[in-house]
Amino acid sequence: MLDGLAGQPLLIGKSLGSFAAGLAAERSLPAVWLTPILSVPWVPAALERATAPFLLVGGTADKFWDRALARRLSPYVVEVPAADHGMFVPGPLTDTIAVLARVVVAIDEFLDEIGWP
Repeated sequence: MLDGLAGQPLLIGKSLGSFAAGLAAERSLPAVWLTPILSVPWVPAALERATAPFLLVGGTADKFWDRALARRLSPYVVEVPAADHGMFVPGPLTDTIAVLARVVVAIDEFLDEIGWP
């Protein structure tokens, strides 16, 4: 499917979508990985091979998130205190909505910084 696309594709994956990190690394594709599965060895290994920039987004209450590893893998990291794997935070729903807004802004800033498209 990627071969048929014009221009520079951007991969965006949530959770299990981060299993495509190897594909992104092989094709030098920029990516946004939302709550990546950093606890499975082949995902960080693929991210280490990446030559294109990628954004990692995770929460401190996510058992698959590793803050130190994320910061070692990429200069582009958004870590949300108390957010779980679904990016939900304790408290009123409006607090989780604010997290989602923060993530959207971070993605927009990341894309601007890397000059995509």
